[in-house]
Formats: sequence, structure tokens, C-alpha cells
Amino acid sequence: MTKKIWILLTLILVLPAMTLMASCAKKKIYSDASGTQASDDAARAERARQDALAKQRGFDEQRLKDQAAGRGGAGGGLDSGQSATRSSFVSEDVYFEFDSAVLIPEAREVLKRKAEWMRSNPNVSVIVEGHTDDRGTVAYNIALGERRSESAMSFLVDLGIPASRLTSVSYGKEKPVDPGHNEAAWAKNRRVHFEIKK
Repeated sequence: MTKKIWILLTLILVLPAMTLMASCAKKKIYSDASGTQASDDAARAERARQDALAKQRGFDEQRLKDQAAGRGGAGGGLDSGQSATRSSFVSEDVYFEFDSAVLIPEAREVLKRKAEWMRSNPNVSVIVEGHTDDRGTVAYNIALGERRSESAMSFLVDLGIPASRLTSVSYGKEKPVDPGHNEAAWAKNRRVHFEIKK
């Protein structure tokens, strides 16, 4: 009888210990693929940001060339000498970080140039369009586009542009400049675009 008790006690102690050891051995090993994917997305995002900055530098160079050629002077309306700067004004967008309406330093510099151009063209009114990438619901992106548009308008008003010359509209994710579904495309679509009212 004592032998049976010892065997039973041994089983009671050994089985839980074996179960514990077996559960400890089943540690999950995570693949490095998710880390690689994240670093690839980050690299694509940085490339898209650098492309946007290069585009903005190109606009800056064109603006300086226009000014050197005497086409960047002040005036009440838009004459043919200002068509190049008007084109730069319309084609130069303000870009945002993911899920944000906060103006980054590059965006503030672009808006300062836009305010300067608007002061030189006091009869011009502008539509400030807010855009987002295609992630998220339609309603959320319309609201985010509106916040981006309002952020840009507020900055322009702080620089002395009358609010009566600015109209805000949000397109959310409805008018992407790049239809792709990757970080590079999304970075291009997170923007505020400017159109001159006809």
C-alpha cells in the first residue's frame, strides 16, 4: 500500500512539473519579416517626403528665376508676367504627416511664400482644398481634410491675408494625386492644394 502512495505522490508532483516545462518550451519565435516590412514602409515614406521637398525646392528655384527676370513684382491683378508665379502658387502643395493637421516646418515655408504672392496680388481669392490618403472612413477623412485646410488658412490669416479671400473645402480621400496604395502614394495625398477662384 505504501508503494502505491509513493507512486501516486510522484505522479502528482512530476506531471505538473513536466507540464510547466513543456509550456515554457513553447515560446513564440517571431519572424523578422514584420520588422523588414516596417523598415521598408519607413524608407518609402522618407523617399516620398524627400521627393516632396525636392519638388518644393524646384518651385523655389523657379520663383527666384521669375523674380530675377522681373516677373515677380507686385501688382493688382494677374498680368502675363505673373503667370509663371501663378503657376507655382497653384502647383505647390503643403504636405502633412500621417493622421495630422499640424503644419511641419516645410509647410510653413510654403505658406509664407503663398502669403507673399497673395499680398502681391490683392484681387485674387483662393480655394484651400484639404486632402487625405485613402486609409480610414470617408467621414473621418473629410473631417481630417477640413482640419488641414483650416490649419493652412489660419496660418495665412496670421500672416496678414484677409480671411475673406480664402475659402475652405475638404475632399478627404476622394481626389488623390497618386492612386497607389503604399506609403509613397499616401505621402503625396496628405496635402492641402490651392486653387485660384475664377
